[in-house]
Amino acid sequence: MDFQLNSQISGDSLSSSASSTVQTPSTSNHHQNGGAPINNSDPMHSWWESISKARSRIHLLSSLLPSSAGDASLSSLADSDRPARSLLLSPAAYFSISSSLSSPSSGAGDDPLCHWLYDTFLSSDTDLRLVVLSFIPLLSSIYLSRIHSSTSTSLSGFEAVLLSLYAAETKSRGGKPILISIPDLSQPSLYHCPKNPTPAKSNSSSSNAQNRRALVGVLSPPLEYQIAVKSTKRACIVGVALDCYYKQISHMPSWSKLDFCKFAADWGGQYCSCVSEFDETDGNSENSVEISNGDLEGVSKAVENLGIEDGYDELKPKGARIPLPWALLQPVIRILGHCLLGPLNAEDVKDAASVAVKCLYARASHELNPQAILATRSLIQLDKRGREAAAKVAAAATVGSNATTPNKAKKPEILLVSK
Repeated sequence: MDFQLNSQISGDSLSSSASSTVQTPSTSNHHQNGGAPINNSDPMHSWWESISKARSRIHLLSSLLPSSAGDASLSSLADSDRPARSLLLSPAAYFSISSSLSSPSSGAGDDPLCHWLYDTFLSSDTDLRLVVLSFIPLLSSIYLSRIHSSTSTSLSGFEAVLLSLYAAETKSRGGKPILISIPDLSQPSLYHCPKNPTPAKSNSSSSNAQNRRALVGVLSPPLEYQIAVKSTKRACIVGVALDCYYKQISHMPSWSKLDFCKFAADWGGQYCSCVSEFDETDGNSENSVEISNGDLEGVSKAVENLGIEDGYDELKPKGARIPLPWALLQPVIRILGHCLLGPLNAEDVKDAASVAVKCLYARASHELNPQAILATRSLIQLDKRGREAAAKVAAAATVGSNATTPNKAKKPEILLVSK
């Protein structure tokens, strides 16, 4: 693609110019002493080069964003000891970039922000790549919403970013599928099923060994190289990009996970009685979120009660109801499973994921999709049991604290008996 070639050339020229203009302290001192050039394998040199590249990328990003009060914050991020990590964990920078990506003119082939995301992902800095991955939920939602609407604007900038993630994942898999071993359910437990069964010694035992052999399921088929986003491959390409996000989800900030949960609820697009089917026992929970009357009023109130940061827009559908084939829905459910059951996730992330899973369950129930029904219903049941267990633990802790609280000694009762 022309976009890829041009952006790669511009990214290389940018990094080369940045590395040529920035002189490391160790390099300058070494040349002043008349020594030989420093070996690139020096860890100090590589560390400083990584810092310089990250700072140059942040300064370039600051020039691309609209001039506002966020420029000073971006400059302060560039001056930190770990600029890329500071950019990843900065909510102000995230919301500033999100507002630019959400503008109606974004996503075109000449969009400078898309060029920045594309070139940054091609860098070797792990933290810079994580910054790009944190915007994949927002970018995917905007792209899918616009591509399935009547707008005819060019979205080649968004597609180039998604293709860069797809190409990297295709290269890492090496043309091999992702397989999983399904244990033999006839055994009492997983530990009774050998991982590597020994070969059978006789024909009579060969049939039994074949029956005891663990089944192998294909979690993801081999990926084919793509140079453009075709309509038949769009769901697969976006799904692979979301799978890349899932692999690094433990490093993603909470506001990125919140955005994804909100977009997943919008993609489901079903707000009916099916959503509140599992809310009978959750009504006493403080963080229970209910949706009724076919609107998002309950979700908006829930987000207000959760105390989400300023700058996070009210929970209104930015996306739209879109087709959800299994290639796209599978990574969505994985991400929601982490957001729902991850022990280190904040409560607002878990509540937003609970809403999204219920919306997807309602969508699957209307479309009679057995895979989606089984996956979403399982997540709902796990979330429900987890909340019930947490409520029991909290109640037991309250009772225990009351029992250990010292009380004033009661005066002995005197019974008067008449003679």
